[in-house]
Amino acid sequence: MKIGCCAGIEKAPVLYQAGYDFIECTVVSLLPEASEEEFTPILRKYQESPIPVQSFNILLPGDLKIVGEQVDKERIKRYLSTALKRVKQIGADTIVFGSGGARTLPNGFSRKKGEEQIVEFLHMTADIADPLGLTIVIEPLNKKESNIINSVPEAVAFAKLVNRKSIKTLADFYHMDEEKEPLTHIYENKDFVKHIHVADTGRISPGMGSYPYPEFLNQIRRSQYNGRMAIECNWNDFETEAKQALIFLKKQLNFHSSPLL
Repeated sequence: MKIGCCAGIEKAPVLYQAGYDFIECTVVSLLPEASEEEFTPILRKYQESPIPVQSFNILLPGDLKIVGEQVDKERIKRYLSTALKRVKQIGADTIVFGSGGARTLPNGFSRKKGEEQIVEFLHMTADIADPLGLTIVIEPLNKKESNIINSVPEAVAFAKLVNRKSIKTLADFYHMDEEKEPLTHIYENKDFVKHIHVADTGRISPGMGSYPYPEFLNQIRRSQYNGRMAIECNWNDFETEAKQALIFLKKQLNFHSSPLL
């Protein structure tokens, strides 16, 4: 399993020195609504990264609504077309669709209509992602960050409804814990879980809290998941904690790598 970290591209040297396998950056950092001329120096930073950029998160800015009465479909299409092309250009293959601000249903707005709009958005995204060979993983968020798609099964339901090869799901330890979601949902939906995010109690770095990592990793092992796992947390001392978190995760993975009885 590859272990990475969600961070800005400027942190790439630190993560490389610490021994991470990859870095996960944000789609919005690629300025999808800016010109190619403005993107050129940003692309150069990514190309100079000492560590592979294999995944991206924060697909949409909060003001680019995909649900509600203020949906600008043409802007969304333009944004996605440029964003996904730039992700591919950098060499990543996985994009996390969390974007709570963009997908949260407005007060009083029809949930059924909102669900239909999310399905339409996912089809629009798949139209671009499929030919590029990208995977879009729907991220369940806790209810403080979004009022829709709050569990792995709910994310999987959308993926099944859309039924496109590029649309899969993610399991995020922090959001699952916040929602008191059963960790067994990882195994029960193993055919759709294609990316993992981890943190620790209250979203601090792994190893500094009390999350039930043995149980979490047992569900991953039962699922025979061997993809990527990225730390997404809040840091107090990035350089020190990033090193400690990687050591912690490697120890946990090695300790829980024995065959199931």
